[in-house]
Amino acid sequence: MIIQEGKGCRVTVVEHSEAFTGKPIATLLLRYWRSIHAELMTHRAFSRNAGSSRAIPVARMIEQVRNDPAGPIHWGKNQRGMQAKEELQGVERDAARAYWREAAGKAARYAECMEEIGAHKQVVNRILEPFQFIHVVVTATEWDNWFELRDHEDAQPEIQDLARTVREALSQSTPVKRARERQLTSSWHLPFVTAEERAGYPEDPTFLAQLSTARCARASYLTHDGIEPKPVEDLDLFERLVAARPLHASPTEHQAYPLPLATQQSKNFYGWRQHRELVEHRFR
Repeated sequence: MIIQEGKGCRVTVVEHSEAFTGKPIATLLLRYWRSIHAELMTHRAFSRNAGSSRAIPVARMIEQVRNDPAGPIHWGKNQRGMQAKEELQGVERDAARAYWREAAGKAARYAECMEEIGAHKQVVNRILEPFQFIHVVVTATEWDNWFELRDHEDAQPEIQDLARTVREALSQSTPVKRARERQLTSSWHLPFVTAEERAGYPEDPTFLAQLSTARCARASYLTHDGIEPKPVEDLDLFERLVAARPLHASPTEHQAYPLPLATQQSKNFYGWRQHRELVEHRFR
């Protein structure tokens, strides 16, 4: 597992596969400043599940904002246009950083006050969002547009940092070769499924795809930081996701098996059949 640190982000290569056709697919776990999340969301080639302010406990968010507030890595100086090419220097930059941390501390205190009077986390956590990190699981077969737009001098510095860190992490990762046989577990791209689990179910990729689905879904309220639910709990979560109306299908977009041709499309993937297609056919 490759972990690459940027100036204000962290990128973990969770699963990196290459089809027998040569077409790669990668699943990454990203941690970055929530304020740039909307820019990542514009990339429709990405399948993603993100930490939700409606789900994560207030106390956990307050602790992060108070002790490690997210924020700018480039303190741009006021100037015309969208790009702050020139940065504050010296005393002014130190003051901007201090004001940011002071604002984070006040937001944490007001969030505590809101929690004390009984406000729900879907309200309270909104106060903290400008200072939050967000955890996002992203899977894609196509990355070129992301790098072209975001690893560019005109992009906001924080998303430049994320794009460059993603590029570096992928360059250091060696994808696992996946064969054509759909019925073999070894042919599937299955984020958060262990080698031991693959070995235990060599011809049952459907079961393991369900485990993977649940573990990708948990990005909305866990951060894969050592908390490992039991497989029976994963299966229960999977059944609740697919039994829900409307169907909660986005976590089924991270699992896939190779298609005969690298140019064949399945949803937003090329060269790989997305698990979501199978789930929608079965459960709709």
